[in-house]
Amino acid sequence: MNWMSLRDVYTPKQIQVAKRLRASDWFICVLHGAKRSGKTVLNNDVFLQELVRVRKIADELGIAEPQYILAGVSSRTIQNNVLQELYNRYGMEFKVDKHNSFRLFGVKIIQAYTGTISGLGNIRGMTAFGAYVNEASLAKEQVFKEIVSRCSGEGARIVADTNPDNPNHWLKRDYIDNESENIINEHFKLDDNTFLSKRYRESIKKATPSGVFWDRDIEGLWVIGQGAVYKDFNREIHYVDDVPYDEISSYFVGVDWGYEHYGAMVVIGETDDGTWYLVDGCAEKHKDIDFWAMKAREYADKYGANIPFYCDSARPEHVNRLWNDGLNAFNADKSILSGIEVVAKGFKTNKLFILRNAIPRFDEEVYQYAWDEKTGLPVKVFDDVMDALRYALYSNVTKRNGFVG
Repeated sequence: MNWMSLRDVYTPKQIQVAKRLRASDWFICVLHGAKRSGKTVLNNDVFLQELVRVRKIADELGIAEPQYILAGVSSRTIQNNVLQELYNRYGMEFKVDKHNSFRLFGVKIIQAYTGTISGLGNIRGMTAFGAYVNEASLAKEQVFKEIVSRCSGEGARIVADTNPDNPNHWLKRDYIDNESENIINEHFKLDDNTFLSKRYRESIKKATPSGVFWDRDIEGLWVIGQGAVYKDFNREIHYVDDVPYDEISSYFVGVDWGYEHYGAMVVIGETDDGTWYLVDGCAEKHKDIDFWAMKAREYADKYGANIPFYCDSARPEHVNRLWNDGLNAFNADKSILSGIEVVAKGFKTNKLFILRNAIPRFDEEVYQYAWDEKTGLPVKVFDDVMDALRYALYSNVTKRNGFVG
């Protein structure tokens, strides 16, 4: 294959990286940067090339079946990000055994799951001739380092890809910032993926919230949030005095329990085109569960008996109380950054509106809800209505995709 034909399947950035990988010997290579920038597509192909190289080394050493680690956060992410993509690109099908291992090019592939410490179980004691770690920043540090230690076979190499995270993350500190002859890295931006049309890339940019999400998702930078969390909230746009109730097709509620600090319930109405309106709710201190159960019943009577309540799981007895009262109560998906991004995109794309004075506390919190520059997460003050809003919107999205229970 010549470089002219490579341009038909790889972007200029991918070709540059591929040339670098071929031109030098290395032990660890981390491709990091923006979403949709072409990192995983390239690494999937590097994975195949590495298997061919491993088989050749094994033949020279007289090893019948060399082992290689394919690692990801879970079996589902490996399937979606690697195996399914290889099937879509090359028609490859993988027959896994009872241990979820499979063989390719004469190499035994051992799958390891990096999202939990138990992921160590599949690889303890083995000698691997290399590894491919997908979504490396989501891996438990102990699991990643065990993978590195297992790769002791002749000529072993580790390829990894990741989206950016906190700049103090162990992956950046120990590997990306420690580039050497043995450890190399390549940074990708959204615009590096020239197979995405300019129109599509511009639409992604328009929908990406300002601040940390722009820096990570568009520029591919390892940054921490600074200042206000919802920089794109504009009271002149996002506060409304009227709600098109006749266009709303469903309602749902987010619940953040409190006592010494504010507890909050927010009622969201959603139209068929995916526009959200915060239409009702309350925020109160020093109220017990009887009060919140009364408010929940009030909202169910007003907005529909089957309205779902996405509740803070920190108080399971409160969630059970709503359930026992005949209300549709669930544990919320409390993912912080992913949830904040959903809310922030709502403001950025003008798909989230707040009925003025529906919850007076909202106005006090939205401008003081700020990033903690040490942790990379929001400061835990002025966050009660903000948390309830996040629980509602993100849980609604994930439930639609089948992940909330």
